[in-house]
Amino acid sequence: MFASDMNPARDAGGVTTAGMVLFTIQFTWPHGGRSVFLSGSFNRWTELVPMSQVEGCPNVFQAICAVPHGCHEYKFLVDGEWRHDEQQPHKNSEYGIVNTFDTLNRPAEVPQYLFAIQHRISAVTLNQAMPRISEEDVQASRHHISVFLAAHTAYELLPESGKVVALDVDLPVKQAFHILSEQGIPMAPLWDFCKGKFVGVITPLDFILILRELGNHGSNLTEEELETHTISAWKEIKAYMNGKVDGNGRPIPRHLIYAGPCDNLKDVALKILQNGVAIIPVIHSSSEDGSFPQLLHLASLSGILKCICRFFKHCSGSLPILQLPIYAIPLGTWVPRIGESSSRPFAMLRHTASLSSALNMLIQAQVSSIPIVDDNDSLVDIYCRSDITALAKGRAYTHNLNEMTVYQALQLGQDSNTPYETRSQRCQMCLRTDTLLKVMEQLANPGVRRLVIVEAGSNRVEGIISLTDIFKFLLG
Repeated sequence: MFASDMNPARDAGGVTTAGMVLFTIQFTWPHGGRSVFLSGSFNRWTELVPMSQVEGCPNVFQAICAVPHGCHEYKFLVDGEWRHDEQQPHKNSEYGIVNTFDTLNRPAEVPQYLFAIQHRISAVTLNQAMPRISEEDVQASRHHISVFLAAHTAYELLPESGKVVALDVDLPVKQAFHILSEQGIPMAPLWDFCKGKFVGVITPLDFILILRELGNHGSNLTEEELETHTISAWKEIKAYMNGKVDGNGRPIPRHLIYAGPCDNLKDVALKILQNGVAIIPVIHSSSEDGSFPQLLHLASLSGILKCICRFFKHCSGSLPILQLPIYAIPLGTWVPRIGESSSRPFAMLRHTASLSSALNMLIQAQVSSIPIVDDNDSLVDIYCRSDITALAKGRAYTHNLNEMTVYQALQLGQDSNTPYETRSQRCQMCLRTDTLLKVMEQLANPGVRRLVIVEAGSNRVEGIISLTDIFKFLLG
């Protein structure tokens, strides 16, 4: 089949990938063998893709390939013999019986640098006994966690010592940009001196939107433009952009989402999840009208998860779900298997992608990070929203972001040695076979907001798990 009788120009779905949308698809051969390869119309039948044995599953081999949009055929070369998988869709063709799949039910209006990956609800079907747990045990575990969180307060999140930086809403955007970079923090609460209270939070997403919005009005962004835009002015522009205006066309101020030190941890976690924010300020006021507020802390899911891990680590028997491998839990976003339906897209980028494309993707896909992979789809780095503050170094934000690559932007972050999120924290990984408890303990470390699930040995990206994923599962 992979010889003289195979004409690469006559493949069923073969088109060159230049200028085409690519989708990342996971192929699985669950029927054993000593050496297994994959080939198909997606690579014009001109390449044998080696498949890796799944850790703990000697009969299961997997490979991840980027394929063009359309209908495709493929077969497996197992120990020198061409075979197809009878458990997957298949048909007769001029090359015998071949497996088939298509990407036609997935949106094609995606830049070439994006590889669409769907949200996978169930674990990958492997030729092994799937660890199971009853629904009663799941609900009992969730109940134990809920009771624990309801019995502890935000006051317990406060460190013994530390600092919290707040910014004045009348501060120019440029100064705020540099302050966050110099202080090594990704976001800060906003203080309004006229109102005498905290009114919001400035986040990396604000800076991404600012650079994109101002950059749309010229090829390059100047420091003068940033100097003339205060934080308060930007918040008004943002309200107009989001359609948050009253009947008179005036922007409707968004109320600050915050917690008091006596609020229980379950309520704090739910506020973070329901409002789609990374942190909420913990504010205390001794007066009934809320005047003279004191900013005590910035509460995050990471801090709450640390409390859960610390309490249940030595009594995990009361939480059976903690010992399950993550592939057996409806958790995270995974590379799709053939035949699975599409859902929310998830992106991977090459180092050579432009920074502007990465920023656009962070906004469009509504994600906080994008794995950076090599030509084999192995993880080499990750670009996060919080990396945007590295552009303050050397005023890199004044450059044309279409001409700056993701690699160059990441180099700025590494050179600045950002203390709030080191490269090792940003690029932390886990395996599909890791237990939920192990994953939770990793995510509870300061600065770690997500884990990239990789294939053992090759580091090929298989999915991603975030703090939000963990809490949505634990709180049901």
